[in-house]
Amino acid sequence: MTDGRAREWLEAGGFFDWPAPESARDASKLRVFHAEFGDPEAPTLLLLHGFPTSSLDWYDVVGPLSRENRVCVLDLPGFGFSDKPKGEPYTVERDSELVGHYLEEVLGARAGAVVAHDRGDSIALLFTARCAAADSRFELRHLVLSNGNMFLPLSNLTSFQRLLLDPESADQVLDVVTPEALAAGMGENTFTPPRSLDDPAIAALAESFAVNDGVAVLHDTIQYLRERSENERSWLEALARSTIPTTLVWGLYDVVAPLRVAAHIWDAYLAGKPGENEFWLLPRANHYLQHDQPQEFAEVVLAALSQHSPSAPGPLSPALGAPIFVDHSRSELPTAAQVLAG
Repeated sequence: MTDGRAREWLEAGGFFDWPAPESARDASKLRVFHAEFGDPEAPTLLLLHGFPTSSLDWYDVVGPLSRENRVCVLDLPGFGFSDKPKGEPYTVERDSELVGHYLEEVLGARAGAVVAHDRGDSIALLFTARCAAADSRFELRHLVLSNGNMFLPLSNLTSFQRLLLDPESADQVLDVVTPEALAAGMGENTFTPPRSLDDPAIAALAESFAVNDGVAVLHDTIQYLRERSENERSWLEALARSTIPTTLVWGLYDVVAPLRVAAHIWDAYLAGKPGENEFWLLPRANHYLQHDQPQEFAEVVLAALSQHSPSAPGPLSPALGAPIFVDHSRSELPTAAQVLAG
């Protein structure tokens, strides 16, 4: 591994062994990478990455977020620096159990907030349901969800994703995909402006894909989409019933998880949800909003966690590209006459 972001990230963290349930192998323990930033006594803030990336997604935001929080990250099995054995059940259900194990057993945390992206959104939804149960040992104080196809009927999946998902075509695709090609394709299509392998973030992606032959398990790890398709409505309905404050923040340039996904989730599940809930846009960001607008992403998260968000829709500041506050939840809409009367 060359000097750069990937090596720096690896050296900032460590590993723990997780006794993974439902393992397909004789050796049931998985080696999981994790890292923590900031004051260990500060409020816990867990960041959950998506598919097919890793905790490296959060490289640009741990600085501003860790000034007020103990920022915690991990590479889910099958991703990043963690173990990636073939044939494992890389399920959202199992990863939600891992999240609880990491927070409660590895870190000893009993309360905190979760920020999730892409595949991590579904893990966070399941973890939120666990935390809402009466016997939960962890108090989830805030949930932040960002660009991810949490409602597949409105998604815009790529041909590459569909080919990887299908066992009839996956092997042919994986025979020609390299870590460098995968990273370059993502840099071209899911970042705004597009980035090449010369960019430190894209180079780090390629290096993380190469660790433990991560390309070989892409067919296994993308099966979460089938799990999502079977459960997405029940997961979102459970969130809508919870009182955990939830913030939705979306990169506007995303064409894979387009804005219509976020708009539907807000209107159908969050706008009338109990608790304080908010909807934000990052106007210059693509799917990887935490890379495209890291400072603005951190501003939204910190504003939501501190309950210092605007009371009315609009940009957070006059700066070009400033985060845009779209809406907050309410128990019921006012009538038109009430709006006119002020």
